[in-house]
Amino acid sequence: MRIDILTVLPEMLESPLGCSILKRAQDKGLARIVVHNLRDYTTNKHRKVDDYPFGGEAGMVMQIEPVDRAISHLKSERDYDEVIFTSPDGEQFSQPMANRMSMLENIIILCGHYKGVDYRIREHLVTREITVGDYVLTGGELPALVITDAIVRLIPGAIGDEQSALSDSFQDNLLAAPIYTRPAEYKGWKVPDILLSGHQARIDEWRHQQAVERTRRLRPGLLDE
Repeated sequence: MRIDILTVLPEMLESPLGCSILKRAQDKGLARIVVHNLRDYTTNKHRKVDDYPFGGEAGMVMQIEPVDRAISHLKSERDYDEVIFTSPDGEQFSQPMANRMSMLENIIILCGHYKGVDYRIREHLVTREITVGDYVLTGGELPALVITDAIVRLIPGAIGDEQSALSDSFQDNLLAAPIYTRPAEYKGWKVPDILLSGHQARIDEWRHQQAVERTRRLRPGLLDE
């Protein structure tokens, strides 16, 4: 998989992309993540990528020209399955969405910034708009990292135990069951006896019951999906 991220703040992405699972996946050749500075695609001497909005609204708007230049350049080199724009009013990112996207080959992620982007970018250049929550961030860099991490960790070989990803929260519209490790007792707080019993079928049943109970209590809407 190749993920190209377009941003005005490439330095904001460098450290997270060079750590943990994302780093290992790239070192293994399972994924290639390339960050592009949108200012490199400007034609003005100040490398400016924003301007005032028509109509007099407050804030600055990302211009269409550098974004179009960047996307056109990338598309001239390979085909892309999706061109994603990170926007607070986009489609809610979810685990099923991450599952589907992990099977794609090439993805572009455009990080929004300032007041927003020229709407023609959304109309003509992107194929999907995604949000990571109903709130506004300074820019789309953090959502781009969230999306990238959620996708790459699902690529076979990216994590040591591939079955671990299949038992994560939201994989079956349930939150994960409680998990414990040694010691079995600490300050009088004990691990549930069932987990120490060695009866795998009963343990699996307990885990499912706990997952359903936690979901009903904390995220009941998931049970209706």
